[in-house]
Amino acid sequence: MVLAESIGKYRVGRTIGEGAFAKVRLAVDAETGGCVAVKVIDRSTVLRNNLMYQVKREIGAMRLLNHPNIVKIHEVIATKTKICLVTEYVPGGQLSDKLVRWASSSSNSSWLLFRRFFLWLLNFLFKSYLKRLDEREAKKYFYQLIDAVDYCHRRGVFHRDLKPENLLLDNQGNLKVSDFGLSVLRKPGQLLSTSCGSPCYVAPEVIQHKTYDGAAADIWSCGVILFELLAGYLPFQDCSLIHLYRRISRAQYALPQWITLPQKKIILRILDPSPITRAKINDIFDDEWFQEGYNPSVRRTESDNGDDCVDLDEAGTDSDGSHSTEVREAGGANPEPEQFINAFRLIATCRDLDLSGLFQEQKTKLGSPHSVQETLEIITAAAQDVSLSARRMGSSMVKLQDIRLLSRSMLDLTLSAEVIQVTPAHCVVEVSKSSGDLRAYKEFCTSLSRLLTGRVQQNGSSSDLETNQLPTLE
Repeated sequence: MVLAESIGKYRVGRTIGEGAFAKVRLAVDAETGGCVAVKVIDRSTVLRNNLMYQVKREIGAMRLLNHPNIVKIHEVIATKTKICLVTEYVPGGQLSDKLVRWASSSSNSSWLLFRRFFLWLLNFLFKSYLKRLDEREAKKYFYQLIDAVDYCHRRGVFHRDLKPENLLLDNQGNLKVSDFGLSVLRKPGQLLSTSCGSPCYVAPEVIQHKTYDGAAADIWSCGVILFELLAGYLPFQDCSLIHLYRRISRAQYALPQWITLPQKKIILRILDPSPITRAKINDIFDDEWFQEGYNPSVRRTESDNGDDCVDLDEAGTDSDGSHSTEVREAGGANPEPEQFINAFRLIATCRDLDLSGLFQEQKTKLGSPHSVQETLEIITAAAQDVSLSARRMGSSMVKLQDIRLLSRSMLDLTLSAEVIQVTPAHCVVEVSKSSGDLRAYKEFCTSLSRLLTGRVQQNGSSSDLETNQLPTLE
């Protein structure tokens, strides 16, 4: 690989991808020798097109995600003229390249545009340029896609541009979701209004310019991808954008004869034009066809990432909560050194991007007129009541996990209950949620409060902690 220039500690080489506002280049970490991908964004173009918020939003979304089927961001470098996102290098190319029989390795943008138009024309006329994958391979990619999308949604990240071009494959043939440029961070239940995405993969409610649920829109795109993997062509296509959107809004598509009945059922449930009755993530996990041979991904930890990864958590924070910044000068090929800033400084400069709500730990304190041992038994009973598994961590701590998620890749619900002894017969239970579904957290707190109250009434005991004051939410 010919290394033409340096960006920070990275020696940058050839272009491996190109978009409207950015180029993706292969680079080598001078310290470790590992390969990375550097998305180089021209700052003037971003400012001219008012895209700075979109760039910061992409960085913020990727910073929250750490999943084996999602491209990991290592570092962000900003100079006077460029914004560079350093991510893991995925050498297997796009999933779309695996589907296309006729492809070229040329990186010329004009040739790529011509190739895309030619392939679209063949697809529209003959529905034959795509390679249909066998069920086992298609199911593997769909498994990994749903795993990654479920993980994103549980962290409030909605991709909004899922398509084979944004799904990369590594050397082992594992899928990785990339390009979070159109992603958005929202709390559960908040609706979106911006119409965006790729025409053939966009959900009906998005093109109808209505407020929509980001999770339902992403699931629709997953359904289109599943259809494409199994059928070998897109379910919705037309040379007229108006006619294409009409087909999508009415869910007008034809299933090929080789689609089996179980495959047909899951496709019909996902490609439902109504977001209310459309299959949810839980419905997909419970589907018979999906469950057959399902192999959850193993969660990636920071230590699994190797030397190529830069731990962004090492950056400190000021006492007021703003992120501190280390400014360093760029060496290498540039004659005039430029100042670099890390991801924290870049995100912190955006006034509208408040991520604090996504990191804030929630706590509930409950009074217990019982001994420590009795209170721990009540916590275990309350957990079983709402389908949570309880595991003792020491003499006064209980870790809780959702039994319904134990078969999946990510145990996202992170609850803990700590019993603090006040007197030999009175305790305080502190329930903490650092991540996961808020509904499950509230259900457990309600169940625990009810059981503690019930024990008090059964025992007829009186205490300084009144029964009607046991639950106090902070």
